[in-house]
Amino acid sequence: MTEPPFVLAPLYKGWDGYQRHLVEALAPLAPEQLALQATPDLRSIGMLATHLVAVRARWLYDVLSEGSEQLIPIGQWDDADQRARSAAELVGGLATTWNVIDDALHRWTLADLEETLRDVDEDTGEEEIHTRQWVIWHLLEHDLHHGGELSFSLGMHGLAAIDL
Repeated sequence: MTEPPFVLAPLYKGWDGYQRHLVEALAPLAPEQLALQATPDLRSIGMLATHLVAVRARWLYDVLSEGSEQLIPIGQWDDADQRARSAAELVGGLATTWNVIDDALHRWTLADLEETLRDVDEDTGEEEIHTRQWVIWHLLEHDLHHGGELSFSLGMHGLAAIDL
């Protein structure tokens, strides 16, 4: 009898908890709170969350070929011509993108990490080549980076920060 393949989910344990903390911090926010900024030249709380969700959607669908076409409009949320999203929409976007991440982590094996993926840089139009491992790491570090910005902005305005 052969052993089932080792999937990646145990290696990324904790990301699911971080996802819950993001949702808990954003869910109760009113539009005025989502508009708060740490400084006038930095993204608002809502813009940070919107960017986090949109980048997840783009990397998942465009680079990793995961999820459905439902991710395409979510991946455009941080485009300049898009409207501000409500807390409920942001939480929905987090849930949608997290479900794709979680599903993939429960399917992908260690061997899948070495798969080479191609992407086109939005700014330069040049082709980029990444391993699946690099893309997963980029998604995680992007979540942590912008989640930290969110937590800082929430806390400095007296709102409940991300409880880590």
